[in-house]
Amino acid sequence: MDKLRGTTAIVGAFDTEVGKRPDATSTHLCLEAVKGAVEDAGMKISDVEGLITCNSQVTPVTYHAELIAEALGIEPKMCLSVSTGGGTTVATVAHAAASISTGMCKNVVIVKGDNLATGFTKDQALASMASVGHPQFEQPYGAPVPAFYALIAQAHMHAYGTTSEQMARVAVSAHYHASLHPGAHKREVLTVDDVLSSKMIADPLHLYDCSLVSDGGAALVMTSADAAKDRPKKPIYLLGFGEGHRNEHISQARSFTESGAVESGESAFKMSKMTPEDVDVASLYDCFTPVVLIELEDLGFCPKGESGPFVEDGSIDLGGKIPVNTHGGLLSHCHPGNPGSMFHVTELVKQLRNECGERQVKGASVGLAHLQGGILSSHGTLLLGGEETI
Repeated sequence: MDKLRGTTAIVGAFDTEVGKRPDATSTHLCLEAVKGAVEDAGMKISDVEGLITCNSQVTPVTYHAELIAEALGIEPKMCLSVSTGGGTTVATVAHAAASISTGMCKNVVIVKGDNLATGFTKDQALASMASVGHPQFEQPYGAPVPAFYALIAQAHMHAYGTTSEQMARVAVSAHYHASLHPGAHKREVLTVDDVLSSKMIADPLHLYDCSLVSDGGAALVMTSADAAKDRPKKPIYLLGFGEGHRNEHISQARSFTESGAVESGESAFKMSKMTPEDVDVASLYDCFTPVVLIELEDLGFCPKGESGPFVEDGSIDLGGKIPVNTHGGLLSHCHPGNPGSMFHVTELVKQLRNECGERQVKGASVGLAHLQGGILSSHGTLLLGGEETI
């Protein structure tokens, strides 16, 4: 896999409007995102030879990628629907890179979109959250998704003395970054007291420790490193990637405070020939605030057990040691389900192109995205960089 380093690049990236989009189905959001990304890449829809998607939760279909291709009016050489939750984005980028490098396709579009905010009723949303656990050993006890992550938070607090105030600092940072993003779903600035005084959802997680529910879609266009030089925007090269899969269900996890991010990060850093110290900006999956703490440790940005003080001193803020989720992440920018992680990558592309205005990380040349699905289950890490890094 090391041979894939620097052989492909992202040449197009696009986010739809996010928040509540009653005007758009999941399919419409995908089409809007594809068209925007293809235009961003200076291409035509007819140039798309490969299409990779993730099925909709609201309106699932048997052949999702083929449905989107049909709606676009194209007949790709390769269609693929992938579903590993939030971690799907890493898997799709890896598949696209392999397809391009082997000559299967010249250009590949990756797109995800869904309308969780307006497509689900409240009862449907609750049923979806309650159906994640193991059907025999978890679902009978009635725990929804926030309860499982509360278990993880409690474990980290017990093991390392992490506090609710420190977890709240993750939300405060995300909301501040989102306040600088004109397209974010929620742009209000929060304080630690705001987070701690918000409604308790699953002890110790308050409302603002939990991600949003949004509509939205995003897409990427990838091509070969050679072809990327002819595109109008600065190419962002794939430097490394890795996956880590320790368990599917939280009841089978070997640890509640360490995750498959250890393995995915090690693989991605090895392939990229880089270390955490080389990373200028990071996008870390933030479905709940304690997840960011565990990812920071497992990826090597701080020692195990020290992520609480690390975020408390501003290390993940703009201007800090490693700015995290400069778009606001799932906590504040948007979370349309599986597509939420796509925005973590499109934000990195924009950061590395120097397109982020007020929230721009000065001199950013290397970005890391770590994305996960399930209850701390399926992990993927990407390292991206400009031409100066290959």
